[in-house]
Amino acid sequence: MSVSLPPEQFRTLSGCALFSGAAQDRIEEILCREGCMLRRYPPGAVIYRPEDFLRSLGILLTGQVRVTKDPLTVSVLQPGALFGAAALYNDMPRYAAALTALSPCTVLLLSQELLDQLLGEEALLRQNYLGYLSGRIRFLNARLQALAAGGAAERLSRYLQENLTDGKLVCPVTELVRRLGVSRASLYRAMGQLEEAGLILRQGKTITVPDPAALGCAL
Repeated sequence: MSVSLPPEQFRTLSGCALFSGAAQDRIEEILCREGCMLRRYPPGAVIYRPEDFLRSLGILLTGQVRVTKDPLTVSVLQPGALFGAAALYNDMPRYAAALTALSPCTVLLLSQELLDQLLGEEALLRQNYLGYLSGRIRFLNARLQALAAGGAAERLSRYLQENLTDGKLVCPVTELVRRLGVSRASLYRAMGQLEEAGLILRQGKTITVPDPAALGCAL
């Protein structure tokens, strides 16, 4: 059954990590394929949980989704975000996290079988997907570095998430040292780790976070 999307949702789909740069008619053709499903969830609905999930790649088209692991909130997904990669190409019986709709959500799901076809047919989609997975590895590496640094990078990441204005924080280093309760050396190491991972950009007193959701995934 063909999936029909309103213009705004189609633009979100076209701009997501998997379909970035793909032609409109190509995306429309994919929406007609078997294994492409559209689902809607009310606020509070659990989309994926460790014991109940699909072997599909999800693309959030509207709404917000909270990602939790046990009691910890890992991140909040925004429209255009991908999820479900950890459920693909393995036989693990449990999914890594729980995904809960924070608002009315629309999700496009691509089955593993369909994703297989797409990655085999088109180099652009294959490169996009590999780039997405490479980014996930970078975020996990940043998380490990934060733990190894004794928590300074984690404190900085959380502080940025809570205090960004239009994706930016303007604050002198001396003030950040005071607010985070870390040494100046630890703060500089933490900023260097996050910058090396591509999670932040620094220019003087300004720290820019290109993708706040990605910063949350690194925690």
